[in-house]
Order: sequence, then C-alpha cells, then structure tokens
Amino acid sequence: MKSKEIREKSTARTPLNRERVLTCAVSIADRDGMGALTMRSLATALEVKPMSLYYYVANKGEILDALVDMVYAEIDVPTVGGEWSNEMRRRAGSVREALGRHPWAIGLLESRTAPGPATLRHHDATLGVLRAAGFSVKSAAHAYALLDSYTYGFAMQEAALPFTGPDTAASVTDPIVQMFASGEYPHLMEIATEHVLQPGYDFGDEFGIGLELILESLSRWIDEG
Repeated sequence: MKSKEIREKSTARTPLNRERVLTCAVSIADRDGMGALTMRSLATALEVKPMSLYYYVANKGEILDALVDMVYAEIDVPTVGGEWSNEMRRRAGSVREALGRHPWAIGLLESRTAPGPATLRHHDATLGVLRAAGFSVKSAAHAYALLDSYTYGFAMQEAALPFTGPDTAASVTDPIVQMFASGEYPHLMEIATEHVLQPGYDFGDEFGIGLELILESLSRWIDEG
C-alpha cells in the first residue's frame, strides 16, 4: 500500500474531537503564525468542512482561550513553599522555553478574558510563592508584573533576532561591522568586536544575567514589606 493511501486511511480512522481540533490549531500557529489561523484554514488542515468545527468550538475566540491554556499547561508550575527565587528562576526559564516553542503566544497570554484552569493554577501558584516568601500583596503584584514584563520582552526580542544560539551572530553582524570601519560608531565597533563576535557568544545568555539582577532587587522588597 502506498504511503499516501496509508495516511488517508489513518486520517479517516481518526475521529474529529476537540483535542484534535485544538492540537491542529497549535500546529498551524506554530508553523505559520497566528494570522494564518482561521476557521477555514483549520478545517482545511483537518480535511473537514468549516461547519464541522462548531460541534467542538463555538468560535475562534474560544480556540484562542484554549490555546493560551494549552501553553500555560506546558509551563512549570511554581511550588508554593519552595525557595522563592529558585521558583521564580525556574518559572521564568520555563515561560521563555514555552514562548520559544510558540512565539505567537507572546502577545496572547495576557490578552484573554476567559482564563482556563492551567492559566489560573499557574497565576495562583506564582502569587502563592511570592506571598509565602514574605512579599506583601502589593509588592507581590509588582514583582509578578516586573518578572513577566522582562520574560515576555526578552522572548519577543529573542524571537525577532535573525540568529539563534551560540556562534551564530557573526553571519549577521559581520556585514554590519564593515559599516563601522570609518570610526564613526566606536562604541558599536567595541561591543561587536569585544563581545558579540567573540567565540561562544549567545544572546540567550543575557536572559539569566538580567533575571538575576531583577531577583536581587526584588529580594529587598521582602524586608520592606
């Protein structure tokens, strides 16, 4: 039997259900971005008629709510009672990793008004860790907002870069460095040659450096209340 026929028979045997619809929606968004996700494109990918989807989801808004909750379900839930800075460090790293897998979610995670159980569990645990550590209600809210602003902002910047991983910046920055030869931009030349173009440079390392500065600053709020 030909592979195409096997795939077609396998698809035919797989019943349409809510989980399959949402999993396919994530795949479309991961591959082509959120702008490519429509009820029609989803139906096409599932090889069904668009009206068939409405047995499982009311509209695209419900899909977006579910997708946000699916992303939160991938993020490590902080342990209330654990050492707060370790829990926030673990959480921030997990959020960054999830957003790296699903960059379309960067601007979506905090935009929905019907949060699901994974979302609520995550938010409650994060606040619980901060409160158990001695942050006041107000300072816990401030700390949470600051950590998320940094993590989401870094993930957005990381997703936009034209290079990823260690020793990949040179392919992009080498042509730019040639523009610095006139000496008009000495500080850009300095950081390029003495930092960015050095062996092992990885922009991702900046994440941990910035996070540690934030955690160190936040620790002062515990004593202040």
